[in-house]
Amino acid sequence: MSVERTLHHFPLDPASRQVRLALGEKRLAFAEAPVRYWEAPPEFAALNPSGLPPVLVETRNQRTVTACETRAILEHIEETEPEPPLLGRDPAERAEARRLLQWFDRKFDNEVNGFLLHEKMEKRLLRLGAPDLAALRQGREALRMHLSYIESLLQTRDWLAGRRMSLADFAAAAHLSVIDYFGDVPWKDFQTAKTWYMKLKSRPAFRPILADRWPGLAPAAHYDDLDF
Repeated sequence: MSVERTLHHFPLDPASRQVRLALGEKRLAFAEAPVRYWEAPPEFAALNPSGLPPVLVETRNQRTVTACETRAILEHIEETEPEPPLLGRDPAERAEARRLLQWFDRKFDNEVNGFLLHEKMEKRLLRLGAPDLAALRQGREALRMHLSYIESLLQTRDWLAGRRMSLADFAAAAHLSVIDYFGDVPWKDFQTAKTWYMKLKSRPAFRPILADRWPGLAPAAHYDDLDF
């Protein structure tokens, strides 16, 4: 069966990275179309009226499906390419994976990215001036709380949702990887979380993430180091 996929994404977008990791883990080929979504290009708005990445355009047997934003794309991938399963085979683990997807895409995004990534990345892209130190401090404090929560989960589990790696791990890693791009993850204080992240970072699906660079936004020195 012939399947062509194009992923419209922004390389430093945690939502886009989740989809890239899922596609990579399932070994599904796709073309990349980076998008400067903050400039509201009309051709991208035609794909997704919200103007937010990612968007997956997939043509299968001459029929095209356009899936917009993370959850819709991940569900579409799981439905059409079920092996290997990335939500787990156990109903309890699938439910937990879905809960954690919400946790990172809503709670983590609001409490951490809304401060750290807004101040360090979005302000530079939008030319909104220097980062606000109080906002950075608030984001870093929230990040430590989330890392503590990750460690509490890993005390009794092999992966975040249970015995097997799942989309929950990809969601957490996608968000943390962008924070880590800017060098703001205090890994030395969270060794259990660091070991978990190193396992994910070493997977083939993660290699394109580690190769990401954006003009004017250089990564931390350890960003692509597997033994950081």
